[in-house]
Formats: sequence, C-alpha cells, structure tokens
Amino acid sequence: MNVMVVADEPAMALWDYYDARITAGLDLILSCGDLRPEYLEFLVTMANCPLLYVRGNHDGIYDSRPPEGCVDIDDTVYDFHGLRILGLGGSMRYRPGGDMYSEREMESRIRRMRRRIAMKNGFDLLLAHAPARGFGDLEDLPHRGFACFNSLIEQYRPAYMLYGHIHASYGMSAARETLHPSGTRLINGSGYYRFQIGDGEYPREGKTGSALYDLYLALKKRN
Repeated sequence: MNVMVVADEPAMALWDYYDARITAGLDLILSCGDLRPEYLEFLVTMANCPLLYVRGNHDGIYDSRPPEGCVDIDDTVYDFHGLRILGLGGSMRYRPGGDMYSEREMESRIRRMRRRIAMKNGFDLLLAHAPARGFGDLEDLPHRGFACFNSLIEQYRPAYMLYGHIHASYGMSAARETLHPSGTRLINGSGYYRFQIGDGEYPREGKTGSALYDLYLALKKRN
C-alpha cells in the first residue's frame, strides 16, 4: 500500500507548485493535523485517493469548516481495506482551547477506545498529532509528547505510529523515522513523507481474527 503522510506545514511541491509525481500511485493520504482545510481538499482532489485525518491543536476552523471530501477519524478505529487505523489527534494542553489534552485526558480518550480496539482485534497504525513522550518530542510543555502513547503501542504493537506537531522548520536533527522499543515504526509526518506498508504488516480485509467483526464485514460485503 502506497501511503503519504502530511502534517503542520503545506509543502510548496504539493500546493504552490504542485508536482503530480509526488502523489502518483498513492492509495491513501493520512493527515496528522494543523493543516488548512483548503490544503487537504486540494490534495484529495489532485491525488484522487482517500484522505483520512486527525486534528492538530490549531485546527479549530474544522468546527465550522471541515475539509470536504476527507474523513475525520479522531476517536475511532478506521478500517481501510484491512489496515486498522486508530485516530488520536490533539496536543498536550498548554493553554485554554480545544484539541489539547492533559496526560490524564488523553488516557481517558484511550480508555474509551478500548472496546473499539478490541472489536477489531487491535490496530495496525496510530495516527496522532503529538508524538509519544521521549520519541521526537521536546521538553517544553507545548511540544511534549504523551507518555500514554508509549503504553498504548507497547500493549498493541502496531506496525506504525504517525505524528506531526514537531515541525521540520524547527531545525531539529531528529530522524524522520525512529524505531520504538515495541517494534513500532515512528514517523514524523511534518511537511510530507511517502512510504509503503507491506501486505504482511496488516491483516487481509475481513481477516482480523475478531470473529464478530469479521462476520460483520462478511455480511456487509454480501449486502
């Protein structure tokens, strides 16, 4: 599966001077947040493939103007042809406002998701805005990652975690990809980044191992 992740800052090659070679052959675009709705709408139109997103801490405009043609997967586990994607947007709370959470509030969101995760027998990709604590984040509160993300991926061991929030323009020397001790590949999607998800990194559609969910998919396909 050919995937592109975007976050934080529009890329000139995908907006001002659109280069169709960058989006050629894409199966899916994933947004980690903090991007204008017009930008996501442009991408989903030009790439002609689905675009799924979570919200960043600067996406309050989505309340009144969500990006058309794109799918909000915050607080759900979205099944894309067998790839199970858990969406948890937002950053650490550092001021009053929406799309920000304390560590305890993010833990509460994860607890509420446990039943949906269990229904699909886990997840393969965590789509977040903030990083996991200690992996690509910074020490100041606004750019600190969530410790509970570490516990989450240690328990379920998804193949990937995608995040944004830590912009490439900050001048950080951190690698684009990092391997978590759990084996999860952590990818900073700031700007844009293309990668491939192998067929063996997620179950075939309808073969999650969850009897109830697989039966639901089989009946849905029949209808």
